[in-house]
Amino acid sequence: MPHFEHTYEQAGSDLEVIAINAGFNDSVEDIRTYRQKLGLRMPIVLDDGSLGGALNLRVTPQHVVIGRDGKILYIGHFVDDRLETALKTARAEPAHAVHASMSSMPARSAPSALAPGAMVPDLSIRTTSGETLPLRDPEGSRSTVVMFLSPWCESYLAESRPARAAQCRSAREQSETLAKNSSARWIGVASGLWATSDELIKYRDEQRIAIPLSIDETGATFRAFAVKEVPTLLVIDPKGRLTRRVDKVSDDLGSQLGAAIR
Repeated sequence: MPHFEHTYEQAGSDLEVIAINAGFNDSVEDIRTYRQKLGLRMPIVLDDGSLGGALNLRVTPQHVVIGRDGKILYIGHFVDDRLETALKTARAEPAHAVHASMSSMPARSAPSALAPGAMVPDLSIRTTSGETLPLRDPEGSRSTVVMFLSPWCESYLAESRPARAAQCRSAREQSETLAKNSSARWIGVASGLWATSDELIKYRDEQRIAIPLSIDETGATFRAFAVKEVPTLLVIDPKGRLTRRVDKVSDDLGSQLGAAIR
């Protein structure tokens, strides 16, 4: 971030420098606090997930250098000579007129969270064991609980955000207990941000998780349900309608999810 801020301060009129928050487990107030703490002046925007998806975001920081003609010149994760060369190349390019097809592109609106009663998109996920599972029960006889999670939440956030880490652990532990005594289908969908399939498998094995898990590598499933925080749980009824959405897990997750899971 110090390098990013320095680049912004030295940019002049020939380079735009914009910081983009991935929009995951952060609120606008979190960003403002972070901005003030580090003394940042550069513009910071909050992504709704669509830009991260378009740029195939998997880890942060990710630097994207775009030329005057709109073409991507560089994508990388480190402050090194390659980044500096890309910045110099971009600033040295002659001016280009923006192509009409680019200037007329419609702005994307942020996906809205599905409200209870809405039909759930017909989506399937591939689990860590290689099984393909539809989110809606194909037989139309059972409810489905989808738990959105991240394999690093319990460990990585233990010191910086202990309350969040504790909530992730509670959601996992309660879900495992509930799933053993529930007639509902249970599926875990892990964010592909800062995580790989191998890391999810390691997390599954270390925690002895029996619920089938899937890594959402592209973020498409998270975006489809406008999930921006973990843990988040959804209940889908046998007809494919969303009946419950739990964004803040309590100590009584069973009551939050309702009778449909029993």
